[in-house]
Amino acid sequence: MTVELATRVLAADANAAAEAARVLAAGGLVAFPTETVYGLGADATDGAAVARLYAAKGRPAFNPLIAHVADIAAAHRLAVFDAAAERLAAAFWPGPLTLVLRRHADCPVAELATAGLDSIAVRMPDHAVAREILRALGKPVVAPSANRSGHVSPTTAAHVLADLRGRIDLIVDGGPALVGLESTIVACLDRPTLLRPGGLARAEIERVIGAPLADPPPGEIDPDAPLAPGMLASHYAPKARLRLDAREVQEGEALLAFGLKMPPGVDRAAVVLNLSPGGDLVEAAANLFSDLRALDDTGAPTIAVMPIPHHDLGEAINDRLARAAAPRDT
Repeated sequence: MTVELATRVLAADANAAAEAARVLAAGGLVAFPTETVYGLGADATDGAAVARLYAAKGRPAFNPLIAHVADIAAAHRLAVFDAAAERLAAAFWPGPLTLVLRRHADCPVAELATAGLDSIAVRMPDHAVAREILRALGKPVVAPSANRSGHVSPTTAAHVLADLRGRIDLIVDGGPALVGLESTIVACLDRPTLLRPGGLARAEIERVIGAPLADPPPGEIDPDAPLAPGMLASHYAPKARLRLDAREVQEGEALLAFGLKMPPGVDRAAVVLNLSPGGDLVEAAANLFSDLRALDDTGAPTIAVMPIPHHDLGEAINDRLARAAAPRDT
């Protein structure tokens, strides 16, 4: 159940950025304007804060989030830029363009924010208030639209308050968003590919890269498991087989536990990691992808996963586990 918060609204004055950064650094949620729509921000490096963001939005699955940065140097610390990405960033940042890039091995963004993928979506917003907050925090901020999932994207602070009052800590009111349309998303992982049309026209992008943008191949668009908010199907799946709702542990399995009560046979487990000993779904969500990856790295052929409740963030946790466990081509 989402805890009721006393949502504050601050005008975007000289003190607002410092207060927003303070709230974000403490793991809080802050809505702020960008040139596209109002974003709901969380410290991208704080997995628990990212989990709380999903809970506040009522987001049905752990889809990748866009990491917002203050400048190109901050973006380079997160991701690998090829020549096309460099040209696009130079031409259109700050602005309504998101680039999906290979993430650095030491990228500090929480795995929950990237849905366990080896890529990351990055954007530099063209809005003075957003940039001031990012500079004040000194870290990347994930910021999907500041609305409940499935609702119309907000372009004013009043829209945000109507949707998220009591679910977030702070709203910075910087007036109406100017573009009113989400960013265009382009993947630069191989050939530049348009994942989502948005506030920057395809023709402008193609002019800069000197070639047509590719479209996702047919059959690779899946809104429930995207590479980015642009809907290209790809999601983290371990090499090991996942055995879900495991109520006992078999010899040599790795165990992904939840809660304090361990299942019979836990002494036979090759290794045990606990998503949340206290049974906290926010903590479990924050640890999900990193724990799966760590267990997979042990080489255990099977990962037994204890039952996870299906309410609140448990719905999204179970959704991702089911996808990771689904049969796949080898």
